[in-house]
Amino acid sequence: MSLPKLDLQRTFFEPEILFPGLSKVPGAERFSFFAERILPELRKRRPELAKMYCADNGRPAEEPVRMLAALILQFMERMPDRQAAEACSFDLRWKLALGMEADEPAFHPTSLVKFRERLLEHGLEQLGFEAVLEQMRAAGYLAKRTRQRLDSTHIIGLVSHMTRLDCVRETLRLALEELAQNEKLPRPAAWALWWERYVESRVDYKSSGDILRQKMSQAGLDARDALDWINGLLLEIRRGEAVRLLQRIFDENFSMGQDGAVEKLRARPTGAVQNPYNPDAQWSYKSTMKDKDWVGHKVQVAETVEAKPRRTGEPTKGVITSIVTQNAPESEKAGLAAVLKEQQQLGLEKPKTLYADAGYVSGPSMAKAGADGFELMGPALPSANRGVYPSEAFEVNVEQRYAVCPAGKTSTQCARMKAGKTGRITYRFEWCGCCADCTLKVQCLHKGERDRMLRVNEHHTLSQARWRLMRTVDFKKDMHHRNGIEGTQSELVRGYGLRKARYRGKKKVRLQNYLIGAACNIKRWCRRVTWEAKQAVVGIENTAKPIAVPA
Repeated sequence: MSLPKLDLQRTFFEPEILFPGLSKVPGAERFSFFAERILPELRKRRPELAKMYCADNGRPAEEPVRMLAALILQFMERMPDRQAAEACSFDLRWKLALGMEADEPAFHPTSLVKFRERLLEHGLEQLGFEAVLEQMRAAGYLAKRTRQRLDSTHIIGLVSHMTRLDCVRETLRLALEELAQNEKLPRPAAWALWWERYVESRVDYKSSGDILRQKMSQAGLDARDALDWINGLLLEIRRGEAVRLLQRIFDENFSMGQDGAVEKLRARPTGAVQNPYNPDAQWSYKSTMKDKDWVGHKVQVAETVEAKPRRTGEPTKGVITSIVTQNAPESEKAGLAAVLKEQQQLGLEKPKTLYADAGYVSGPSMAKAGADGFELMGPALPSANRGVYPSEAFEVNVEQRYAVCPAGKTSTQCARMKAGKTGRITYRFEWCGCCADCTLKVQCLHKGERDRMLRVNEHHTLSQARWRLMRTVDFKKDMHHRNGIEGTQSELVRGYGLRKARYRGKKKVRLQNYLIGAACNIKRWCRRVTWEAKQAVVGIENTAKPIAVPA
């Protein structure tokens, strides 16, 4: 499709000209604000959007700036595609926001689908979020170095629950149907049997457990035989999407014995496919959640921290600076690295202080933050509970290679060890011959141990300092700055639908999250500007009032 010509000539049929009071109607403020502050910035990004189209080949597409603006508005109003297209046709507020004429017809709902696909194909899913951030930075709402807070939450994928048997059988069906499209492909002797088992038949789940286990074993054998046959075909056939997925699911659910037998794995590996229609949706578990586990994705949300506490009724001035989509099983530390990388790509400097919970804070992560020039503020996780005195009870000095136990005895030996595969450095302290007559022997040693041994990482000094800081009143007071991220996540979930994925696939969910972040920032900015304008009017009125002088 070719890029349409952009016409910025104003006409008498624009909503704000035909209806001069439209922007002042209650409920139209955010649309007027969008037209005034956001739409001009999106038009500046048109050269980037133009790369998605041919210069002069094919029929003209829908105006890309308008499509991107409509996507952001769609998430601001939490509408599906069809309702958003109807709003562009019949709602004057939407026409005002998008710079449309009052009688101008809108696009078909499927145009939004195709435009999202173009954004993903050209790696521009971040463009709308970046444009909003740039405008807020120009308006003074985003300083160069700010304090920020960070936390993650889960996203339930657009996926149906499947048992392992369902997943394997359905993947076999998809692979067979993909191969059947090639009519010239020679069929193996077992083809008719496979087709009858996995394409034309369904599992009766009223069957006994023995029968279901037998069907799972049979599916594993058939998948192995099918893959053996496929591996002898042409490369382009082996690269088929369903065929590659079948190989992956077989490896995640079965193992090959030495005699060639297929055995079902007791547990699937981390990141295993839960449903072949959405392989990116992965299972994960979190002990602090009410429902404990989910299938889908994870998102990291970072926002700025306001310097002063707000007054009653005052809207937040916080800006969402990052909204990073992860695989569900990924750790918080990996999320922290991804957030910092994204902020660098957006042209943002690293925060002066970053508030986070214990999942992000450790000795290595604090050392990395210090090297990058910012402070990672949060509680450090305690060491593993071994049933005896933990490492927090010891006075450890890694730099000078000694440690003091709870009984006041200094370690006799210190060894530095480096893991061959990971390169991780640890230090081992030993109290050889010091524990036999110790009064704290019962509390410090496991049964059968002669002397105490303590192993810590190379950044244990930072963790030790943080444990001490955690006991102070100042630390607990400072950590109140982190609490606001919980309200932000609630705002994103309840107001914009962050908790549930609208689309299948991690890339599409990533686009969804960027649009949610942009929509939330715009609404926050609009509320803040409206409140500041009202405060200015109140201040003028109070100044103009005569001061009563007592007689």
